[in-house]
Amino acid sequence: MRLSRRQLLACAAAAAARPASGQQAHTANGPKARTSPGICVYSDIFRKVAYDELPMMLRDTGVDGVNLTVFPGGHVDPANADLHMFRSVEAMTGGGLDVPIISTKYVNLTDNTIRTVLGVCSEMGVPLFRSGNWRYGAAPDPQARLGEVQRDVSSLAAIARAAKMTVVIQNLTGDYVGAATWDMNLILRGLDPQTSGWDFDIGNATAESADGGWAVALRLATPRLKAVSARDFYWSKDGGGWKSTPCPLGDGMVDWPAFFRTLAGAHFTGPLTIHMDYQPQSLAAALRHDIDFVRQGLNAAYGLGGGK
Repeated sequence: MRLSRRQLLACAAAAAARPASGQQAHTANGPKARTSPGICVYSDIFRKVAYDELPMMLRDTGVDGVNLTVFPGGHVDPANADLHMFRSVEAMTGGGLDVPIISTKYVNLTDNTIRTVLGVCSEMGVPLFRSGNWRYGAAPDPQARLGEVQRDVSSLAAIARAAKMTVVIQNLTGDYVGAATWDMNLILRGLDPQTSGWDFDIGNATAESADGGWAVALRLATPRLKAVSARDFYWSKDGGGWKSTPCPLGDGMVDWPAFFRTLAGAHFTGPLTIHMDYQPQSLAAALRHDIDFVRQGLNAAYGLGGGK
């Protein structure tokens, strides 16, 4: 779907509009400038916790920010974004947390809520939004499917430009466009790097590739690297086959020291989102472990002290 001039103007108008419900306009400076990645928590970990309660829960964890879920069932339902998008970001920033990225399910412009969501995020200084994902499915011609996805990504990049934001694509595993990295890279390389790029998931890249293949995928993504995601896993036997089993960071297959060194070598300072796919006995203890693990790894790779 191509973005029409009318749609571009509508998004630009939304970005310049005041928030709904009589709220005063809020001018935000966006996330803090950093010399190493800001550590964020994927808010879906706390799906049952209201967004205005999250800052208090995360206050003493050492985390820098939140990757806020903006989709049905997430912390902000796009259908109510005219009210809750503004309030949710304000709750985070008021509690001392950055919101450098939101996660959405948008894969094209057929859902009109994208204009409200990006308009408010633009005004609030949120620089990145993560898109939904595309499957190859039963497409008889993968090249034709890539053409369809290219049109979708181009439209998302265009509306991101109008909102002064950047759309980022996360690499998953399996039957997803971008799981192999090269296919999505072919789509992205023809677009403005200021409005489109990667959210590189090191756990998914490790699971998808052979030993060391993640490093090639990351080098391919580095010129457009806007965000990274952290998760870990190990292979376990399940009946007659093998399956990927989520685990705490550092307990699985990911080569974390090499990953952190690669980020430091690329001078990457964007957000790093911690995902927690496993079920810990104590959520608080598990989160603290994962945050501390990432903080120590980044400090070592970036040559920093023990602080943020």
